[in-house]
Amino acid sequence: MKLTIERTALLRALGHVQSVVERRNTIPILSNVLLRAESGELALSATDMDLEIVASVAAQGVRKGSTTAPAHTLYDIVRKLREGAQIEIDAAGDKGAMTVRSGRSTFTLACLPPEDYPLMADGELAHGFTLSAADVKRLIDRTRFAISTEETRYYLNGIFLHAAKSNDVPMLRAVATDGHRLARMEVPLPEGAAGMPGVIVPRKTVNELRKLIDEIDQDVQISLSDTKIRFGFGNAVLTSKLIDGTFPDYERVIPAGNDRFLEVECKPFAEAVDRVSTISTEKSRAVKLALERGSLTLSATSPENGTAVEEIEVRYNGPSIEIGFNSRYLLDITDQMSGEWVAFQMADAASPTVVHERADTSALYVLMPMRV
Repeated sequence: MKLTIERTALLRALGHVQSVVERRNTIPILSNVLLRAESGELALSATDMDLEIVASVAAQGVRKGSTTAPAHTLYDIVRKLREGAQIEIDAAGDKGAMTVRSGRSTFTLACLPPEDYPLMADGELAHGFTLSAADVKRLIDRTRFAISTEETRYYLNGIFLHAAKSNDVPMLRAVATDGHRLARMEVPLPEGAAGMPGVIVPRKTVNELRKLIDEIDQDVQISLSDTKIRFGFGNAVLTSKLIDGTFPDYERVIPAGNDRFLEVECKPFAEAVDRVSTISTEKSRAVKLALERGSLTLSATSPENGTAVEEIEVRYNGPSIEIGFNSRYLLDITDQMSGEWVAFQMADAASPTVVHERADTSALYVLMPMRV
């Protein structure tokens, strides 16, 4: 295998694939990236056995062949080479080594046989549809912060993607929850998605996908079965196993009868929560919201640091209520909002609260209150 490639193009492709590779691997081949050269391009593949990314990049003077090289080492070498440099990769002679040359720099890397590299079995992906990159970003950004990190409840360690109906309109819905808060985002159901099974896309896959689509503004081809999902776009393909579990019936925790309505300007509210929570020392950083007609008083107390209080004007006409929330959770939600006003629907100090943008209800959040 031999080829010449431009540094920027190779660095971008390597950046996509090497982030899948775990730093510590008990299986040596999984620390490597598979390089395959054929007909004017170089394909780079990396996997952790649950997730696989393949990125293709144009190359010159290609002589067909394949090898595997240490992913993080190769990435660091290419990153440190001069911008705009041409890189020559040669794995023609000794099968156990690959030479990387650029200008006066030469690196020889130890390689493992490409035939030992594990490839993900494709299987039949019966359902397929297309989503715009903007819709995929919105589905991820507005839900992923609520993914649980508790490994024992593994079925919550991802985003639940499924077809649903909202006021009789078919929607593609993404849901994530960690038991304390729930995030739900929906977009119109794309053609071909009507019969899809509900699937749980793992956290790592969600994060890698989000990084990949940052650079594109074209459509994303999505194919899936009960056990696997594939995302194809530009010159990259991401294939992942799905979480084998049942996502809980989240509809049951979204309250329908909350009758106390609060509307508050998103930016001033988020800034006030951030300021007041500074005083809070415990992990939860609890903030108390005391509501009166037309005004909201935010407060936090800490035995070590003292107290903080801030009052802001709001739209509220209900009876007075005091309710506590984890300030980090409030800020995670307001971070996702692009509209000017945020709406809260409350019942009492112990029941779940519904939060959404006043002008856009495609994203909905449920937050469990705290005792403060």
